[in-house]
Amino acid sequence: MPNLAGPPKRVNDFVVKFANVNGTGSASANSLIMKAIFRMGVPVTGKNYFPSNIQGLPTWYEIRVTRAGHAARAGHVDIMVAMNAETYSRDVREVVSGGYLIYDSTWPRSTLLQRSDITVIGVPLAGIVAEHFDGVRNRILLKNIAYAGVLAALLDLDLDVVGGLMSESYGRKPKLLESNNKALRLGYDHAKRNLPCPLPLRVEHMDKTRGHIMIDGNTAAGLGCVYAGATVGAWYPITPSTSLMDAYKGFCERYRVDPDTGARNFAVIQAEDELAAIGMVLGASWNGARAFTPTSGPGISLMNEFVGLAYYAEIPCVIFDVQRVGPSTGMPTRTQQSDIMLCAYASHGDTRHVLLFPANPEECFYMAVQAFDLAERLQTPVFVLSDLDIGMNDWMCREFKWDEAYRPDRGKVLSAEEIAGLEKFHRYVDRDDDAIPYRTLPGVSPKAAYFTRGSGHNQYGGYTEDSAEYQVVLDRLRRKFTTAAKYVPKAESTGSGDNALGILSIGSCDGAVREAIHVLAREKIKVDYLRVKAFPFGLEVEAFLNAHASIVVVEQNRDAQLRSLLTLETTVEKSKLHSILSYSGFPMTCQPIVDGVRAVLAESPRLTVVPRV
Repeated sequence: MPNLAGPPKRVNDFVVKFANVNGTGSASANSLIMKAIFRMGVPVTGKNYFPSNIQGLPTWYEIRVTRAGHAARAGHVDIMVAMNAETYSRDVREVVSGGYLIYDSTWPRSTLLQRSDITVIGVPLAGIVAEHFDGVRNRILLKNIAYAGVLAALLDLDLDVVGGLMSESYGRKPKLLESNNKALRLGYDHAKRNLPCPLPLRVEHMDKTRGHIMIDGNTAAGLGCVYAGATVGAWYPITPSTSLMDAYKGFCERYRVDPDTGARNFAVIQAEDELAAIGMVLGASWNGARAFTPTSGPGISLMNEFVGLAYYAEIPCVIFDVQRVGPSTGMPTRTQQSDIMLCAYASHGDTRHVLLFPANPEECFYMAVQAFDLAERLQTPVFVLSDLDIGMNDWMCREFKWDEAYRPDRGKVLSAEEIAGLEKFHRYVDRDDDAIPYRTLPGVSPKAAYFTRGSGHNQYGGYTEDSAEYQVVLDRLRRKFTTAAKYVPKAESTGSGDNALGILSIGSCDGAVREAIHVLAREKIKVDYLRVKAFPFGLEVEAFLNAHASIVVVEQNRDAQLRSLLTLETTVEKSKLHSILSYSGFPMTCQPIVDGVRAVLAESPRLTVVPRV
């Protein structure tokens, strides 16, 4: 029996990481542990680090148990469940001093015992499973459930909760449920007999997850598209956005199929490539449907030509960009925020596009709805810039609430009666001085027919190469972007507002920034924080930049793209902006932000704020 002295007792505040081989079915076991902790009322996050091939390469799953409710990656590992012999040396190094490493001791691994500052726990998992189950594949799968049982004993998880989750997953397959329950119990009983249980790092029931759900951003966005009234989705499969369309299709098949006739009131189309996909979306939108496409950076690159057409011809559409690491193919299964500039000015010529920046799956749901309203209100493409961390990882979010009074904002769409009252319809005339013209839908009235042109056109919809006529349209499009700033979600501010130092960030950096602010507050360092939710930037962004002597801009890319966008689109002095950049491909932790703020304060002592009495 190993000596489990370990670190001081910590309840509901530690990190467990699972090292597995991709394609061995470990995801179910890892998710089982994470969901059981959540069901025990304890805040938790799950981060999956997986390879871009089908199977055979290393994969890791990281669970942060966080009684304080932090959403960011912790940046350390307290307990490593090492199930991949090829990565043992790497996995051992990741464990903090005083932590634990659990491995399959069916085969001796003396190299694991070389660190004297951690506790190594051997459990003969393969041997236990081989004694009770037949079939190589079956044993591989059930070994995962067995280590989940071991961990349940070591962490003091509620077995009734774990059993309930198993019943939900396998309840309709009695034989599968029986074998999984047996494997779980084998691991649990072995740990209880042979290991001091629980560890000093353990889980206790709390009541902090009431009113919350566990969900990933792609599922939330797909559901948001359904609630927004989207009826057409076209896409070409690409990591990490494919599951967004899978989710949308699944929800539609459940809720948008007539139970009597089997008729479907939605269309999901897999195109031959991303350029074709956005073309299909524009055709559907032009015909009056709410249509969208999910993609990632390489797909955005291919879509640029049609994005320019949509901007110039003023066709509404929604594009979900679940960002990943680039350039080129890059690392498809790692996260980044490297498409900001690409999307802001997508396509050749002078363009500016509306961007939304969700910080978590909850906002993916609500911003999906906002995106369609904005696209039709403004008659323009709208990009929702999520990322792999948000899109494919497990997040604890508040339960979604829906306003049953919601009605889609279709914008300036003329009805047959309104068209009949016009002397003549002109597609691109700015009648209301808000830079947004009126549009019509095909088939409503022959009086409202017009050519939809990507070539030079005047405000009446006619072809032109006249410089003055062309500039009238282009200048109005610029003014429409100014109008858009009034409608996009406002930036969210935190802090007193009178601190000399401010932090500005977007998207999934939010959890790391908030945790960093918490850490800095313990050191009596107070900062203000502005999370930008959209582009174009509202007046509140300009005000925040003007109100602070120094601003730290936090983002996840190499070239400080958000900082560049701020210098291009606001009047801020470039020297006031200090970048904190993370582009490893892993979700950001709070430590670089804490260190960066300290560095800025060290360089400019005048920024140090004296704590209020």
